[in-house]
Order: sequence, then C-alpha cells, then structure tokens
Amino acid sequence: MGTISVFANVCADGVMQGPGRAEEDTRGGFRHGGWGIGYTDEVIGKFVGRMDRATAMLFGRRSYDDLLGYWTSVADPNPFTEVLVNSPKYVASHQARTELAYPNSTLLVGEAADTVARLKGRTDGVIRVLGSGELVRSLHAAGLVEEYVLLIHPIVLGSGARLFGEGERTDLILQEATTSTTGVVIARYRVK
Repeated sequence: MGTISVFANVCADGVMQGPGRAEEDTRGGFRHGGWGIGYTDEVIGKFVGRMDRATAMLFGRRSYDDLLGYWTSVADPNPFTEVLVNSPKYVASHQARTELAYPNSTLLVGEAADTVARLKGRTDGVIRVLGSGELVRSLHAAGLVEEYVLLIHPIVLGSGARLFGEGERTDLILQEATTSTTGVVIARYRVK
C-alpha cells in the first residue's frame, strides 16, 4: 500500500497560495504571488533533491498544469524538469474530459478521496503530492495523508489559501527538521 506524502511551501500563517511567482495563482484576488522568491539556498536544494525518491506524484489538475507547464518551459537547466516529466504522475479531477499534456500521466476521475484511496491500495512506496491545496484539504479530511513535508517560510501574508482549512484536530509527530540559511524551517511530520 502506498503512503501519501504532501510537500508544500507555506508561510508562517499557513498560506500556501502562489509561492513561486506573481501570476502563479491569483484566485480570490490574491496579490502576494511570488512570496517564496529569495528564500532558496543549498540546504533547501539538497532537501528538495530527495523529491525524486517518490514512487509517483499526485496533483490536482490546476497544480499539474501550472507546475509542469512552468518547469518544462524554463530554459536554464534545473533539477525539477526531468523528475517531473519522467515520474509517474496521477491527476485528480472531477472532469472526465481533462486532457493531460505530459508523459507518464494518468487521470483519476471522481471524488479525490475515493480515487486516491484506490491508488494507495494498488501502489507501493511514496506518492508525493506537490502543491494542490484543494486536493490536500480533501485528502486530509478523509484521513488519507500519512506525511507532511513543509517548507515554512519566515513571512506572514495575512491572506490567501491556507494548507489546512476548517476541520478536526490532527496531531503530527516531527520526524526531522532543519533550517535553511534564509530562515526557512524544513520539517517532515508523520500524522499520528
């Protein structure tokens, strides 16, 4: 059985929306896009390099289109494109007509809690969720997430989509933590 591991950039007040660039996600009038720029260092680079140890990646449709669209268009060599393109990818969507533009991609149509539970049952190893806030909140509410890997940035935005919405209490157990030279706390938690 697979293990669902969420990998997310969040700020100190839990916002995960639009860390990469200004136009990344402006839903709801979000105006702080690109808030994660300037925090990357060698410590984060080494930690993120472990991302390729996942058996598969899992995305919501918006994050799939955005992340792969961005990283496959970047001209400079980067450590992400090859991993993103070559890894098996699963995309949760309610729309059966969703077209997946990148190789090694499989559409999971229906309610995410149901389709991802079936995926977990037939997959061994780590299934890494990248971004995908709505999907993460759905999987969290269904009790399907076993691990959170959070890059917690030393900034408070005050608005934007947060990693966790309203819901029941969830206890987390810290498995490892390190701090980057830019003050980002990289923490891996297991769900209790």
